[in-house]
Amino acid sequence: MPKLKNKSAARKRFSFTATGKIRANVACKRHNLRKRPQKMKRQARGTFVLPDAATIVAAKYFPNR
Repeated sequence: MPKLKNKSAARKRFSFTATGKIRANVACKRHNLRKRPQKMKRQARGTFVLPDAATIVAAKYFPNR
């Protein structure tokens, strides 16, 4: 049986919290920010914890976790 490898694209986009939840970056913060409301830009700072449904999908890319 070959070694299981994590998906390298997912490794760059997601990280894990100490309790095992998956963190991700907030979308829509790269360009065209002049047309986005200030409230959206302020709330989209940093990272966020994925909801349960998205965690199930993202966890498939990390078989070693």
